Amino acid sequence: MKNKVIDSPAPLSGKIVLVTGAAKRLGRAIALAAADHGATVAITFRESEPEARQVVEQIAQRGADALALRCDVTDELSVREMVKEVVSELGAIDVLVNNAANYSTVEFAKLTVQQWDAIFASNTRGPFLVSREALPHLKKRRGRIVNMGSLGGLRPWPTHAHYCSSKAALHMLTRVMAKALAPEISVNTVAPGMIDLGEKAAAAFMRRTAKDTPMARNGTAADISAAVMFFATAPSFITGQLLAVDGGLGL
Repeated sequence: MKNKVIDSPAPLSGKIVLVTGAAKRLGRAIALAAADHGATVAITFRESEPEARQVVEQIAQRGADALALRCDVTDELSVREMVKEVVSELGAIDVLVNNAANYSTVEFAKLTVQQWDAIFASNTRGPFLVSREALPHLKKRRGRIVNMGSLGGLRPWPTHAHYCSSKAALHMLTRVMAKALAPEISVNTVAPGMIDLGEKAAAAFMRRTAKDTPMARNGTAADISAAVMFFATAPSFITGQLLAVDGGLGL
């Protein structure tokens, strides 16, 4: 009997994946990975329109369809209009990746109420708003939500009280949503550790953290996008889980 090679469909073939804040950095990597897995991809951006257009072009070069929409995830109306347009243009939402977030370093004694509120607005309220607006569409498709948490939500960083607290809140939101939205929707979190995106300003810091990491290196965008794709394609029975992708740094 001759051996036969059977081509299996891509894991996300026929699926619509929405990635917020995907014009650059990890969001971009996740959007490209979704396209490589066969998905049609919708991305959002707030100010980085040229970069968002480049992501759409890169996805098209991979043979997949993509859509880029401006959205402020902290604004209820903006989110509502964005979700409506995604469904109008692409027909559905199967996987939502809540990636849009902000990060800043502030000494605790100098942390202002405005800085605290702004971080919570983007990092916690944003995922809540997008998930809530996408909910009826995800239910129809028995979809998935992947929230982008952080090692900072698991470990206290003294100069990041607002950021760590916002991500810890998002981790709990994931668990609440997993119970509230079951059995139609599974909800999980990927919590990146130190991820080296090749930024020169962070080179010295990255060298130090690599030495402290059991796996003897920092993470890459590919490490994170692979973890997101795991939750996007894993059995729906997996829900309410947090996957730290940190090379053991948080141990």
